[in-house]
Amino acid sequence: MRPKITVVGAGNVGATVAQYAVEKELGDVVLVDVIEGVPQGKALDLLQTGPIHGYDSSLTGANGYDDTAGSDIVVITAGLARKPGMTRDDLLFKNAEIVGSVVDQLVTRSPTAILILVTNPLDAMVQLAWKRSGFPPERVIGMAGVLDSARFRTFIARELDVSVENVSAFVLGGHGDTMVPLPRYSTVAGIPITDLLPKDRIDALVKRTAAGGAEIVNLLKTGSAYYAPGAATVEMVEAILKDKKKILPCAAYLSGQYGVTGLYVGVPVKLGRTGVERIIEITLTPEEQAAFQKSADAVRELVEKLKL
Repeated sequence: MRPKITVVGAGNVGATVAQYAVEKELGDVVLVDVIEGVPQGKALDLLQTGPIHGYDSSLTGANGYDDTAGSDIVVITAGLARKPGMTRDDLLFKNAEIVGSVVDQLVTRSPTAILILVTNPLDAMVQLAWKRSGFPPERVIGMAGVLDSARFRTFIARELDVSVENVSAFVLGGHGDTMVPLPRYSTVAGIPITDLLPKDRIDALVKRTAAGGAEIVNLLKTGSAYYAPGAATVEMVEAILKDKKKILPCAAYLSGQYGVTGLYVGVPVKLGRTGVERIIEITLTPEEQAAFQKSADAVRELVEKLKL
């Protein structure tokens, strides 16, 4: 029996998650959305792609939650997308309402599932989902750092004209303007980028990474990124379902690590079949620690606005 993956929200991100998940044959997918016909139509379209791309995973579209029962992993992408000029904070209250009601519907039907949150503002939504679900924190995780690191890796590879496969990058902190890319821990074939690029170029790449989502929003005009967010989410899904013990930067619950307690913030974690199996704590310079603390404070501010 294949693992069961529920994706809530059949917009661009959710549909892309469903597509990449079945192409990797990670499990059967239930695509849920409130708009009648949309999840059913996209699920059927992806089902009919199976013979061409060679996957046997099944896809079901639904407007309710009964078909999600017994899910191994639930990916929540539901919410309003950012529009030009809109901050992630503007989304806070509306998306909190949406995510809260989604979590209520899911937890009774899939009490042992692992939740992966994608809805923005990401870190606050993960905190909300954890509180609302009553699940242990290791089973509620946020997708942000994988995406931010992928953006940083892309810019480094283009700058140095090398394969993206040679580039590893580290991004900590909240998903937003206060994220903390770490050049010291970002490497090309094991060589720190601080040995390969001057500080002003690294600073420019860091700045572009932090504004990575906004750059795409401004180009698209009517939406936000979805290919890379979908791929980043599926990398996490795969690490969990295949028990890969992969170290990825995710929004995880901190209980003293990095000097932060009681808050979801982006840090490197080991992802396996039970979710977050370990939080990897690395040594930060005083400057990096200050930037991380600033990022955590920005997340805490949102969490306090939601009275979590």
